[in-house]
Amino acid sequence: MKQLASFLFIALVGLHAETPRPIASTLQPFVDDKVLAGAVTIVADKDKVLDISTVGWADIAAKKPMTKDAMFWIASMSKPITATAFMMLVDEGKVSLDDPVEKYLPEFKGQMVIAEKDTNHVLLVRPKHPITVRNVLSHTSGLSFKSAVENPTLDMLPLRIAVLSYAAAPLEFEPDTKYQYSNAGINTAARIIEVISGMSYEDFMQQRLFTPLGMIDTTFWPNELQENRIALSYKPNKDKTDLEAVPVSQLHYPLHDHIRQPMPAGGLYSTAADVAKFCQMLLNAGQFNGKRYISEAALKQLQTKQTGEGLAAYSLGFSLNGTSFGHGGAHATSMNIDPAKGIATVFMVQHTGGWRTDDGKKILSTFQAAAADRFTKP
Repeated sequence: MKQLASFLFIALVGLHAETPRPIASTLQPFVDDKVLAGAVTIVADKDKVLDISTVGWADIAAKKPMTKDAMFWIASMSKPITATAFMMLVDEGKVSLDDPVEKYLPEFKGQMVIAEKDTNHVLLVRPKHPITVRNVLSHTSGLSFKSAVENPTLDMLPLRIAVLSYAAAPLEFEPDTKYQYSNAGINTAARIIEVISGMSYEDFMQQRLFTPLGMIDTTFWPNELQENRIALSYKPNKDKTDLEAVPVSQLHYPLHDHIRQPMPAGGLYSTAADVAKFCQMLLNAGQFNGKRYISEAALKQLQTKQTGEGLAAYSLGFSLNGTSFGHGGAHATSMNIDPAKGIATVFMVQHTGGWRTDDGKKILSTFQAAAADRFTKP
């Protein structure tokens, strides 16, 4: 009888034990306070997704809840994806990180650097060395953020033409001496992919990375069905009392129109699940589902600071933060891979124009702290 009573007590305790809340529920207060419209979050280890959850709205006015398969403009999260694809060619011995860019793109031969500049004159001199592949992947080349002809949006020039415009402009500083965030650098690396592989950049990405990894919703051109799943972007209204929907001003509409060009530094749309697969591959030393994508030596380069002393902590297409590496996007998306903790996190939102309140700056860290607290192995 005592054994039966003990069993019933344990069963009742189990029934009333608190079930762990989905990680995204930690973000609900930000939605309630109209700081954030909605989010999809994923926590994964190298083998499986540990948590995928949603919060808030994909479309506030239509009262359309955020869904796990919502699509997002991941913007500059495209950079590490492009850099990882580039390292496949390094692994194959077809390019070296210390090769001059002009070896593959002769339009860069004779490029000059600005030594002096004011309103009346510009003095150009030859750089101490031509820009290298490592420079363009680490934002230390001296290339500008974009060229003057990449207007009004960033996705209308064929990659070959965009890169010609970068080569025609002088460098803004001596290579290696500064860190200056540069779409032009990553786009230049992508053009090298085309020259070496004999394939278009977008075909290389699809055949070598997206299709094998099963990234079925990762694309530069969301089709009309995928467009219906895109979470709207929001910014604070003028009075900072609420959120208002805004288009992505850097891109040409409609998104499915192939008049648009692939933009390696920031043009991809994707889902949380797709980005998680990419992160899991990196967390698993370059392998996913039994297939190797990059070598451990290549992965080490992606995790190692490539910028000089005193410069921002950046590797090749990745931002570095302590034991982790990853990247954010212009509309506040983020991915982070932390081998020391054994987890990767994916944070998918669409927000621009600053946060309505100072609490907005805590949204990403709140999610990442909750993920680490629950899933980091002791």
